[in-house]
Amino acid sequence: MLYCMRRLWSITMNSWKTKSLLRPCLTGFVLLICLLTPFLLFSYYEHMSSRALPAKNQASYSGEEFKSGKIETNLLSTFLKPEVHKLPTLKDIVMMKIPNTHLSKDLGHQSEPYFKYIVNEADKCQESHPFLVLLVPCAPGYIEERKAIRKTWGNEELVPGIKIIRIFLLGITAYPESKLQQAIMEESRHYRDIIQQEYLDTYMNLTTKTIMGMRWVATYCPHAAYVMKVDCDVFVNTEYLVHHLLKPDMPPRQDYFTGYIMRGYVPNRNTESKWYMPPELYPGDLYPVFCSGTGYVFSGDLAKKIVNISLNIRQLPLEDVYVGTCLSALGIAPVAPPKEFDFNHWRVSFSSCQYSQLVTSHAFQPDELIKYWNLLQKHKHHAC
Repeated sequence: MLYCMRRLWSITMNSWKTKSLLRPCLTGFVLLICLLTPFLLFSYYEHMSSRALPAKNQASYSGEEFKSGKIETNLLSTFLKPEVHKLPTLKDIVMMKIPNTHLSKDLGHQSEPYFKYIVNEADKCQESHPFLVLLVPCAPGYIEERKAIRKTWGNEELVPGIKIIRIFLLGITAYPESKLQQAIMEESRHYRDIIQQEYLDTYMNLTTKTIMGMRWVATYCPHAAYVMKVDCDVFVNTEYLVHHLLKPDMPPRQDYFTGYIMRGYVPNRNTESKWYMPPELYPGDLYPVFCSGTGYVFSGDLAKKIVNISLNIRQLPLEDVYVGTCLSALGIAPVAPPKEFDFNHWRVSFSSCQYSQLVTSHAFQPDELIKYWNLLQKHKHHAC
């Protein structure tokens, strides 16, 4: 570079044919170019080095495809990256101050860090410190699903001596003044178990919905010992969860997060996929360890920590991956449950014996949920 500069100067001086009054101006211009060139080259280098390199040999898969039950679990090894890959750092996941940003094409980005409550249950935990809070994301129109959950594993009086709180998480429909919204308001007045905020209830806003639930716990139920986030089409053996996993006779754990562990999964770069992850949102080639969003459990203290760190991390469209990213940023690793198949993000074939010894099984219709729950209750004292 210095040689080129000297050469340029030499050529300029040797070919000097203009009047002496122009020489100071041209001399200054040449010197300015010489001074700015290193700075411009350095800036370009910094810009290029900060751009994420495209991931190589991406598998067309994300953990959500297993959640849907569309891929059998014995295909798991096909989609795992080799162990030599490193987990992404905060720089890899592009830390950014974007309060409550979400990806819905319907609403766009929000300028405010919080959404307004349409329905809230601010006094739900006022008179008690619950042992377990059940956060259940549910579409506004899933009225039968909510009824089935209240009758089965979401019954707040299910476990004698244990205080359980049930909260359904809702956004709004495209027509919030419709009869459906009126029915939701009536449902809320009757059961007092719904919280709803003014974002559109879409698949792309599941992350917003989950963070809403965690924020509710941190704000209105901060003394809860444990929280379970669980989808509304999941069977939960609440008694087994309480007594065999959380153990109320033991002191509540801190920084505890468990569920079905998803380790070694790569972003899906297929733009036609429902689980597509844009490189500009997640430039890394490997997700951090996360738990299947069908159902996971965490200690109550983590609700506030996850909400706080989420304000500084660009939001991702895959809720379970995003929560795992927040945990990675906090330096907290999900731990495996006591048994490998305590949590299941697929549907487990029913038997009273098997269902008496698991926490979750996925993909149930409301009538099926009630049917198998009643069978389990009938045989639970002699299930095996």
